Amino acid sequence: MNLEILTPEKKLYSGNVYGVQLPGTTGLFEVLEKHAPLVSALKAGRLKVLKDRNNQVSYFDIQGGFVEVLNNNVTVLVEGANAVEA
Repeated sequence: MNLEILTPEKKLYSGNVYGVQLPGTTGLFEVLEKHAPLVSALKAGRLKVLKDRNNQVSYFDIQGGFVEVLNNNVTVLVEGANAVEA
């Protein structure tokens, strides 16, 4: 599936991924390939990008925002974010 992480200033990430773990307002949740359509609010926290099935991951600390999942595309819109070395 395709993931894009966007802030008002720039595109932080764009590419094909295995999945993504997101900090929802009521707790963490994960989106994998062929997930049902979804729109959810996000709280400040750590977003985990699962790049492939071999446990290659990237992390981003995000401020609040929203995520939309539609047709195997995940778009994360956040107020601000920084890449984090794990």
